[in-house]
Amino acid sequence: MRPRKVQSLRLAIGFLTIVPAGLGGAPPTGPARSYFPLVGLALGGALAGLDIALRQVLPPMVVGAVLLIAMLVLTRALHTEGFLDVCDGLLGGYRPPERLRILGDTHVGAIAVIGGASLLLLKWTLLKSVPDAGRIGLLVLFPCMSRLAMVFAMDAFTYVRRQGIGSSFQVGRSRWQVGFALATALAAGALLGGMGGLILVGVAIGVALGLGWSLAGLLGGLTGDAYGAVNEVAEVSVLLAGIALLRESAGLLRAPLW
Repeated sequence: MRPRKVQSLRLAIGFLTIVPAGLGGAPPTGPARSYFPLVGLALGGALAGLDIALRQVLPPMVVGAVLLIAMLVLTRALHTEGFLDVCDGLLGGYRPPERLRILGDTHVGAIAVIGGASLLLLKWTLLKSVPDAGRIGLLVLFPCMSRLAMVFAMDAFTYVRRQGIGSSFQVGRSRWQVGFALATALAAGALLGGMGGLILVGVAIGVALGLGWSLAGLLGGLTGDAYGAVNEVAEVSVLLAGIALLRESAGLLRAPLW
């Protein structure tokens, strides 16, 4: 891998996880987003490994809670924080400038607390409810798909702030980055989930474009917090869709590898 690509991968790892990338806190740039789904696969692999170990000694309810906490720790709750801010901003203001001001406020309002509690409760319920058949594959895939959703949101909608954590992704951006991210997610989905895995790619893209369009209409564009909200909603949506596919209806998410 070329040095610039290695650096972009390290920037993606350092931004999306607690793993030190060895770049001294350098801000991520546009090329780093091409590796978001790959980093998501690594996060999913860590969750799957933890799940395999814990399910030998703990009941599903406890395992689901541990997986949820592990994900928050591994990602520094970065995207969850963005979701909380979006809850406050969208429901606490009436015009884009007012909503953006609330998004930038470091204080957490009641709406954010309610929204965050609802999100975590739903995610915990989903994590403990994934069927055994296909469970490992879905645990690996859902963080990959949600981070693909962020890449699509970054590419499809204008970044509304002049400065902010998401502004650095506007530097050096190009369509090949989206193509590489999509190819990574498609390959992972097909390998680990067959036709069902490809459906999950579509679910993630649908969330990115649908939620992104809605947020852009309310804010005048997207922000870093909006990217986080897209990730969180995509995670929940992919888990919901994956569980539905693994149920009696069609078993579309089952693949020989599982």
